[in-house]
Amino acid sequence: MNRSVYVTTTSTNSGKSLVSLGIMQMVIRRTPNVAYFRPIIDNLDEGAKDNHIATMISYFNLDQNYDEAYAFTKNEIIDYQNNCKLDDAYDLIIQKYKNLESKFDFVLIDGTDLSSESNSLDYDLNVVIAKSLNIPVVLVIKDSFKSTHDLCKNIRLEVNNLLSKDNKIISVIVNKTSKSIEDITSEYKKTVLNNNSIVFSAIPKDQYLGFPTLKEVADSLRAKVLYGNENLDRPIKKFIVGGMLLSNFMNHVEEDCVAVIPGDRADLVAGVLLSNLSNFKRVSGLILTAGISLDPMIEKLIGNSNLNIPTMVVEAGTFETASATANIRSRIYPEATAKIKRNLDLFEEYVNISELDKQISSFKIEGITPRMFLYNLFKSAKQAQKHIVLPEGGDDRILQAASMLAEDEIVKVTILGKNEDIKQRANQLGLSWNDNYISVLDNTVSDKIEDYAQTLFELRKSKGMEFAQAKDLILDPSYFGTMMVYKGDADGMVSGAQNTTAHTIRPALQFVKTKPGIKTVSSVFFMLLKDHVLVYGDCAVVPSPTSEQLADIAISSAQTAKAFGIEPKVAMLSYSSGNSGSGEEVDKVRLATELVKKAEPNLLIEGPIQYDAAVVPSVGNSKMPGSLVAGQANVLIFPDLNTGNNTYKAVQRESGGLALGPVLQGLKKPINDLSRGAKIEDIYNTVVITAIQAANNF
Repeated sequence: MNRSVYVTTTSTNSGKSLVSLGIMQMVIRRTPNVAYFRPIIDNLDEGAKDNHIATMISYFNLDQNYDEAYAFTKNEIIDYQNNCKLDDAYDLIIQKYKNLESKFDFVLIDGTDLSSESNSLDYDLNVVIAKSLNIPVVLVIKDSFKSTHDLCKNIRLEVNNLLSKDNKIISVIVNKTSKSIEDITSEYKKTVLNNNSIVFSAIPKDQYLGFPTLKEVADSLRAKVLYGNENLDRPIKKFIVGGMLLSNFMNHVEEDCVAVIPGDRADLVAGVLLSNLSNFKRVSGLILTAGISLDPMIEKLIGNSNLNIPTMVVEAGTFETASATANIRSRIYPEATAKIKRNLDLFEEYVNISELDKQISSFKIEGITPRMFLYNLFKSAKQAQKHIVLPEGGDDRILQAASMLAEDEIVKVTILGKNEDIKQRANQLGLSWNDNYISVLDNTVSDKIEDYAQTLFELRKSKGMEFAQAKDLILDPSYFGTMMVYKGDADGMVSGAQNTTAHTIRPALQFVKTKPGIKTVSSVFFMLLKDHVLVYGDCAVVPSPTSEQLADIAISSAQTAKAFGIEPKVAMLSYSSGNSGSGEEVDKVRLATELVKKAEPNLLIEGPIQYDAAVVPSVGNSKMPGSLVAGQANVLIFPDLNTGNNTYKAVQRESGGLALGPVLQGLKKPINDLSRGAKIEDIYNTVVITAIQAANNF
């Protein structure tokens, strides 16, 4: 089953908590090991807890801590935005969510509440978080529209807006409607969209749920409760203000009302008590204004009556208090069990539970989002704790990246160079230096030189290499670092910040060699686009591949994609699709596709195919109907280096996406090349990728 669902709203006071409670009860019937998560909660007083979280954990007896159930307050997230660090906040939200996902079978995520003070950030946060987590959305819309037609126009607008931003909607629930549910459903089917996979329901407005309890009143007014603490969860229906004669006041008393009375009007207080004693009309509570407490005689009367009517006193005057009561909103909190049950009953009665449950259970996550890809990348590397050698210790970028990797405790690195020079430069740069994760090795005086030289000589003597030549080569950091990997003294190597690609990979080609069944060393870039991740190959190594080399590149790229959590669907790119074109270049791609199918019969692959037919569903369906790859390819193999290199750079620049790579593939041990213009972030990411390659033995 799907492991999560995201409940969000586009409306203020939408009653979203009703839907969250209902979904939690629905899921917990078949999946008891569930968790609740609110990425962003409202700002709270010191020591206070979020009511939604406290209610869910308490009512459903969830086996999780309060602190696990949220990431930020609204003020904290605004600070991240103001400091241009929202990406860091999203990363922390993903981390919190993934921690829960690893421990629970299902996680219900409750989006940010919208209020009259909300800004565009609140709405955008829900869109981005749901998309980043790549989980289905249940959209709650409050019916505040004059007509059914206007309501459904708004639903269509909000649904299309979310879909255009690549959110995956499985249900739309209209809440708090006073209109005919049959009419809404009929209009929805006609005007919104023809999509049977979106479960539609409408819940009527419930007067009882619209009123706050006395506890909410006391909390909102910051009142001092004198009597009746145990009855603060009583339902209330109306506030009445007492400022008239008792005979007139009693004409306005209604069942389950709350009386707002000046503290010095003992006559009105006595009238309320008499009304409750005589079962005339039950008043749910008393609010005494102006900071004036009860008259001693009235206190004695209450004490002897056993009425225990909730009574509270506020400092504000009667008019100010009466005005404030109009703005008190009904909310959910753990003690309001009657209100919680009423919410659940409404959900059960009006929501198509069987269809919604089916949609949640059967929802299949397609692809992976860039944020989730990066999260999985760093998590996998940290778990693997591999050892990577960095031969270019004289480059400041290498030292800075090594410092960051060590600080994050992701990999252990060995930097080649003179120990004193490197540490002195690190101090000058103000870098942190974790000796448990960073070591420095001077390859020119290492006790490994003789052994490494002898190994290189044995491996290359058939090619005419002399021992003296092997010893000279081992003094070169690229050869020394590569030999460390070959001999198992390191798990992988990253170089190229100062050296050419040829200088970096030549030693690997000479003695590390390719994996069994692979004759071609090639590369891929991970293209982290707006909402998905693609794998491009080859964009850096093989200038003009033959059909056999293209087949090798495709197989290696598919293996690389799979190792990094991407289920490969391979497109062999050309200027024509299927059988529509001919020519030497198309025939080369067609033959390469057949070679891959023969070598890897279970691999999903299509070719030759044009780029748009490979990645755009509508074009794919039109040009190659019935294809399991067309329109949904995630591994794209270019026919030559000229096309691949230009395409990845064009896509990166025009889309604003992030290109991770080149990642070398096909070698028995992971050796990766950097661009000489590599940024610190590029080096960091390449080391992480190399560590994962080492962990997956490729």
